[in-house]
Amino acid sequence: MRKLTIIGGGFAGLTAAITAAEAGTRVTVHEAHRTLGGRARTAEGPYLTNEGPHALYSGGPHWTWLKQRGLLGPLAPLPAAEAARFRFHRAGALHRVPPLGLLRQALRTAEQAPVDVDFRTWATGLAGERTARVAAAYSGVALFHHDPGSLSARFVQERLHRAASLPPEAHFVRGGWGQLIDRMAARAWELGVRIETSSRVDDLPLDGGPVIVATALPAAARLLGDPSLAWESGRTVLLDLALRTRKGDPFVVSDLDAPGWVERFTAQDPSLAPAGQQLIQAQLPIGPDASKAEGVAHAERLLDLGFPGWRERTVWRREAVSQGRTGAVDRPGTTWRDRPAVDRGDGVYLVGDQVAAPGVLSEVSFTSAVEAVSLALRADLVGRHHQHGLDLKRA
Repeated sequence: MRKLTIIGGGFAGLTAAITAAEAGTRVTVHEAHRTLGGRARTAEGPYLTNEGPHALYSGGPHWTWLKQRGLLGPLAPLPAAEAARFRFHRAGALHRVPPLGLLRQALRTAEQAPVDVDFRTWATGLAGERTARVAAAYSGVALFHHDPGSLSARFVQERLHRAASLPPEAHFVRGGWGQLIDRMAARAWELGVRIETSSRVDDLPLDGGPVIVATALPAAARLLGDPSLAWESGRTVLLDLALRTRKGDPFVVSDLDAPGWVERFTAQDPSLAPAGQQLIQAQLPIGPDASKAEGVAHAERLLDLGFPGWRERTVWRREAVSQGRTGAVDRPGTTWRDRPAVDRGDGVYLVGDQVAAPGVLSEVSFTSAVEAVSLALRADLVGRHHQHGLDLKRA
């Protein structure tokens, strides 16, 4: 393939750019923001926050791809003493171990769960109503949705199984995900990819070459003039805090009464905040009609239980409401195959975390990006063979 245009310089766009450039394609990336990364950006200091809690799951295909290219970089291992400070909230109290029923439910693989039944109904039939409720709430760590029990059992169980796996799949990029994006950008530059930041594209290029749209789905719908490009996702309240350090603070407080958790990210990576301070990030799923205040109140209840004196220790605070946190949410009767297709026709390809590609969290963006490049390369090869045949006929 001689030329490829990519609109969007986030994780999906950079994955596509590297994949195409490695195949010998001349690639141009347009990013509307002044910096690359999309939702994988890390804020500039002194508090190196991501847009909500971020982790990299080692069981996904992107882990191997990044590792093979030396892009994983240094990870932030969690000390054993910190791992022991995982707390579970149930009925107004914190517990050191989760309910046995949750562990049993998490052991089931996604293949054991039906597609066309909601998770609450399926899990209740297997383990009872209480375990179903607890398991649905805990799955919020990889779902970012206010009511996981209403979603497809297959969809929820895959995320529950992987979020609760032992040894843990979740790993943390030292210095924040922005470090990973910087390494990917450097790899793209080495391969000759042209990257233009502060370069907003309002119309598709008219030069006839293939185009990969690697933006959020609502932005892609506007760019392509296709309002059918829509899929349900989660809505959350993000709460970032910097607290003066206190011995004994938990690593995580996970709510088993409702989806939501609070995580102390400096437990594994002290570089995320100045010395003597610790960075807390919380993500609280809220319904479509709920207010930011409701999500903040939920976070503060968990903080009151797990972080004594946190109000007096707070030196910095930030709150926000964020849309599209889950990527795609699959309702009963639907799978990833029912989402908007990667191949949009006429040499246009759509990638991101809400399209028709398998995986959990950022894996959907990765898988769709690799698939889009593969489809574009294949279409280009077929086109050249066809043109070669026409040239032979003319000769």
